[in-house]
Amino acid sequence: MFNVQTLNKISKIGLSRLGDNYAVADDMQNPDAILVRSAAMHDMELPESLLAIARAGAGVNNIPLDKCTEKGIVVFNTPGANANAVKELVVTGLLLSSRKVVDGIEWAKTLKGNGDAVGKMVEKGKSQFVGPEISGKTLGVIGLGAIGILVANAAVALGMDVVGYDPFLSVDHALLISRKVKHVNTLDEVFAASDYITVHVPLTPDTKGVINEANIAKMKDGVRILNFSRADLAVSADVLKALKEKKVAAYVTDFATDDILGEEGVIAMPHLGASTPESEDNCAKMAADEIKDFLENGNIKNSVTMPAVAMPRTGAARVCVIHKNIPNMISSISAKLSESGNNIEAMANQSRKDYSYSMLDTANDVTDAAVEAIKAIDGVIRFRVIK
Repeated sequence: MFNVQTLNKISKIGLSRLGDNYAVADDMQNPDAILVRSAAMHDMELPESLLAIARAGAGVNNIPLDKCTEKGIVVFNTPGANANAVKELVVTGLLLSSRKVVDGIEWAKTLKGNGDAVGKMVEKGKSQFVGPEISGKTLGVIGLGAIGILVANAAVALGMDVVGYDPFLSVDHALLISRKVKHVNTLDEVFAASDYITVHVPLTPDTKGVINEANIAKMKDGVRILNFSRADLAVSADVLKALKEKKVAAYVTDFATDDILGEEGVIAMPHLGASTPESEDNCAKMAADEIKDFLENGNIKNSVTMPAVAMPRTGAARVCVIHKNIPNMISSISAKLSESGNNIEAMANQSRKDYSYSMLDTANDVTDAAVEAIKAIDGVIRFRVIK
């Protein structure tokens, strides 16, 4: 029986995938795993029993990643599970940035009470909300991950020309992109070509403030910018200055911060990107599947702290070891198993920066002596045997 603690309300469809061998509760003591959405975990005491945390979503800034890595706790996220929900909102933002629909709706509300005169007032006042069509315009997509690809392909279907930039584009993602999307090698090419720019990259020291005064100066006059990734990807003061100077025609974001609320040209939403029942179900299902496969089989997929490692089960037992990425670790682990009379039938190992993860399937059960010997190896962080 595995114990799973939930720190937020997790979709029942997702939890149902765990099965009868799991006890799930929000007040679970000594959990083997934690399922979380947005709950802050930085000040949380992480129990020694904890093997894994799965975030039902892509961002993991609410989880103490360094602490988890040091303790050998595998942290998962669910990339792509909410991608369609975000894509649909980005397309909405794309249209809202052009047609001044929000301003028009608010203005129309002010006409109430004018009776039969409303029709004539609408016809007289509607010209102030004129905006361009997106068909035939160029959209620049910065970041061609799960969301960026869907946005790029949707824009092609809407008749736009699309240029995309992603220096880390994977082969799998490249195969999903429409052939009509032009892949460019620099951000400057995106800035120069685009009538609309949408950002879909994680927040890192390298991407923080990518929408800044210097880069805005490289963009077309009247460019419309969309940010549905993270607030700090844009320098608010620089965006507001560009809006005032009419360099930027509109800024649409899913991150409503105090400095941009109510400013002319800004359409700020309350982080609605993944707020659909379908998205919540998809994230919960993926998170539950990741936890289940790790607890039952030791396999790691979509971890933000450990390398991806997976292999079919063989043998009587599976040895799972999280250890420092230093010389002779695998040979030391293998030697301890051999000394106890155990034969290794299959093995997988991958490293990620300073840490490695090894799985070894053995022909026989692992003895207590072998367990203690492996735990005692300098550099071993976490060890367990799955039978």
